[in-house]
Amino acid sequence: MDRAARCIDRLNTVIGKATIWLLLLSVLVSAGNALARKFFSIGSNAFLELQWYLVGTMVVLGAAWVLREDAHVRIEVFSAKFPLRVRKWTELLGHLLMLVPFAAGMVVLSWPFFVRSWVQNEGSLSYGGLLVWPMRGIIVLGFVLLLLQAFAQIHHAIRALSRD
Repeated sequence: MDRAARCIDRLNTVIGKATIWLLLLSVLVSAGNALARKFFSIGSNAFLELQWYLVGTMVVLGAAWVLREDAHVRIEVFSAKFPLRVRKWTELLGHLLMLVPFAAGMVVLSWPFFVRSWVQNEGSLSYGGLLVWPMRGIIVLGFVLLLLQAFAQIHHAIRALSRD
């Protein structure tokens, strides 16, 4: 189990670090689109949607890495006063009772939307927009990665609690 958790950690770290570059790409696409509109009166719905897709991909695929790095939002006003062991138990129970059911539910619920969209080769409703199914697939992948990272975090928490 240690090896599997380390592999999940590495996978999400590599993906998370790669997604950082999507923000820069989004800014470049946005600037290029703005300049094309301003100076050449050329606009593109595809470029607007591409910005959304890039930022959305960064957020969805980067979420597992944020969890891995323990950089997610918490209510530490209360938990900071608790002993380390209590915080570890809280983290373990939170992952087991909230994160795993949520991420698993999102995988189960988003999968049919992706499949239907892919089979239909669904495109944007906007003229000149992008295909929709790749982003739906990224949503599924993001929640799969988050679910895997939740299992790795659960393993890490159990290991930390067993050492105490």
